[in-house]
Amino acid sequence: MLKILKYLKWREWQLILVSLVFIVFQVWLELKMPEYMAEITRLVETPGSEMSDIWINGGWMMACAFASLISAFIVGFFASRIAASFAQRLRSLQFNKVDSFSMEEINQFSTSSLITRSTNDVTQVQMLITMGLQVIIRAPIMAVWAIFKIAGKGFEWTLATGVTVGVLIVLFTVVMIFVMPKFRKMQKLIDNVTRVTRENLTGLRVVRAYNAEDFEKEKFEAANQELTGTQLFTSRAMAIMMPFVTTIMSGLSLIIFWIGSYLIDGAPLWADRLSLFVNMAVFTQYAMMVIMSFMMLVMIFIMLPRANVSAKRINEVLDTQPTIIEGHITEGKTGLTGHVTFNNVSFKYPDAEEYVLHDINFTAQQGETVAFIGSTGSGKSTLINLVPRFFDATEGEVLVDGVNVRDYTLEALYNKIGYVPQRAVLFKGTVSSNVAFGDNGGAAFTEADIKTAVRIAQSTDFVENMEDNYDADIAQAGANVSGGQKQRLAIARAICRKPEIYIFDDSFSALDYKTDRILRSELKKETAGVTSMIVAQRIGTIMDADKILVLDEGRVVGQGTHKELLNTCAIYKEIAMSQLSEEELVS
Repeated sequence: MLKILKYLKWREWQLILVSLVFIVFQVWLELKMPEYMAEITRLVETPGSEMSDIWINGGWMMACAFASLISAFIVGFFASRIAASFAQRLRSLQFNKVDSFSMEEINQFSTSSLITRSTNDVTQVQMLITMGLQVIIRAPIMAVWAIFKIAGKGFEWTLATGVTVGVLIVLFTVVMIFVMPKFRKMQKLIDNVTRVTRENLTGLRVVRAYNAEDFEKEKFEAANQELTGTQLFTSRAMAIMMPFVTTIMSGLSLIIFWIGSYLIDGAPLWADRLSLFVNMAVFTQYAMMVIMSFMMLVMIFIMLPRANVSAKRINEVLDTQPTIIEGHITEGKTGLTGHVTFNNVSFKYPDAEEYVLHDINFTAQQGETVAFIGSTGSGKSTLINLVPRFFDATEGEVLVDGVNVRDYTLEALYNKIGYVPQRAVLFKGTVSSNVAFGDNGGAAFTEADIKTAVRIAQSTDFVENMEDNYDADIAQAGANVSGGQKQRLAIARAICRKPEIYIFDDSFSALDYKTDRILRSELKKETAGVTSMIVAQRIGTIMDADKILVLDEGRVVGQGTHKELLNTCAIYKEIAMSQLSEEELVS
């Protein structure tokens, strides 16, 4: 838990120090009140005392109570301010950290876990800081100060208080031993509930199409029941502490009065009896303050284990070092633009035993269209994902414009690439905001750029038929447009970027043959001189490519043009004959 406090800023530490001053002042005021009570008791029991003296001491007692209340408000305000700003910073730090992760780090944490760590875990830490400043600091100060106040006022009373405190410490320790493992488990169970809920919502169409609602309900109930059972165990264990503490506190009061009655009864002089009676009244209040301090700590002990687990989970994210370390080069070699080379590239996923790609060698010259085809799982998408460094090659090197991609700054590398993923992704906003998405080396996208990109992507017809045209709303994940429309807008986004290299990861699969052909024709005409790397399943999409690589089990088994491969690569010919007629193959 202490490790996460390094993210507090200096201004927040200053507020903590100011809060500490008010806490000490508040404790001093509360410990001062029993002294006035003792004086009032002495005046009431002493014949001839002036009523004005009682009123004066009572007035000071009221002033202390009011000042203590004001101090508590100030501390509460500062605590909330510190906790809220700290939670905001933790969420931002986690978001920025996750945003810098490569696919390798993303795969270490599940999506549901990252969501929980950025929300529920941060909330647990925030609540602890809010309560901690008001209780964790205050309770020990009050307990120690009160013990010093009662020291010397009666050995028997001090011994009784010490035994009571010892019993409370044993009780807390036993409960924590049983509860702490459950708190660690609870956060993982929250991850599980988030995961099951997210899967159900994301796959709602599939769930309904297969009449799997009951199955999903049972899966959710199982996850929910396990979380509920764990929460009930921890809540019941913590709930036991409060009545125990209350009973012990009441018992201590009885013991103090019982001991006091014997001491007062045995005192020979009235003055000694009065002094013992006053000491007993003061001791009772101070002893209750000691026990109350422990009661306040009970609240923290309820929150601390869970917040400690949450802090560790947050630190796991923040302390994770990205494996993709950017270089310092911002430009490729002179005379090379849109040039991609794979030199003896092999790749295997982290912690995997088998290589996915084996000894890949090819070069894509400026303006060339290089296509990749092969059976499912042959490594096509993995191969092109090495260019934008979603993963780094395990062996060999990937060069862009004559420079190893590891040596580029990530910003410079990404500005060279227009990437269209296998699954089109749109963001909530408008058509324009999605097409003109991201940074383009500082250059602003104009309205003409957006319209040109939409036209090349064959999206003008449906965009201009939408209400508000280019300012039409796009729902989260593009839920209000069809799969083909979504894919065309994703392609338009890459075109608008005006990159050196296009990467299309099976990006034409949702388009009909006619739209596919027209789009590629327009793209080649309008973006001459730009290198294109295309992963495709359809022969019709890639048969016009300058170079086609055929992959099988991660190896290049054929390389050449469409006509060359028909004669030299049996696997390519088999794929082609399964999709096209003989007339289409030779046309």
